[in-house]
Amino acid sequence: MAILEIRKDEDPILRKISKPVKIFDEKLKQLAEDMIETMHEADGVGLAAVQVGRLKQLIVVDLYDDQGPKVFVNPEIYEESGEKLAYEACLSVTDTQAPVPRPISLKLKAQDLDGNHLELEAQELFARILCHEVDHLKGILFTDKAVDESLMKEEEVQE
Repeated sequence: MAILEIRKDEDPILRKISKPVKIFDEKLKQLAEDMIETMHEADGVGLAAVQVGRLKQLIVVDLYDDQGPKVFVNPEIYEESGEKLAYEACLSVTDTQAPVPRPISLKLKAQDLDGNHLELEAQELFARILCHEVDHLKGILFTDKAVDESLMKEEEVQE
């Protein structure tokens, strides 16, 4: 396994659209392992392949719970409900946090590292992380969706 370089700030690759994965092989599995190691090294909860310079529709997420890290290939959010405003940060955007509205729950379809199709429902933090990482695959940064801090309610600021 290897720690990969996380692309930062205005690196042009962060604005590119990632391509669907069509080949499910050992190279893809190795990339996912390296991404998980890189995410953990950086104390992150999510990482998209584009953030390490690979234009593939691949994301990794770790809520640091008993389920361990998760890998999603070709993820697509197909249903969202509710909305919550909360602060976000990003391993690719240095020294910045901002409030971003995201769905409270969502449904996602994706593939695993063997190409098997899967669907899941996610709520709260897990849903927020998935939205953030799927946005990366579209060349969208959280700062593009950030809103003015004055819109935050006092109870949200304290979270």
